[in-house]
Amino acid sequence: MPTLRFHWDFMGPDAKPTAEHFCRHLVEFCASNQVADPRTFTTMDQGRCVASLECDEKHMLLIRDRLRPKRAERLAE
Repeated sequence: MPTLRFHWDFMGPDAKPTAEHFCRHLVEFCASNQVADPRTFTTMDQGRCVASLECDEKHMLLIRDRLRPKRAERLAE
């Protein structure tokens, strides 16, 4: 099944710890909603920190509608 990557942006002086904290909530959300094998990580990009979640495409509607990511992308298989 294709993998999707969802992104949330955090800006300001506390962007990195906020994004890392958000990733912990993403893991909790995935566990409580039976999202198997989620992968979360943060990256710094042009003065902002991006929290990302990778999961199977079958969870797209759940993630999109409940967590409202800023953008998403399909990863090449």
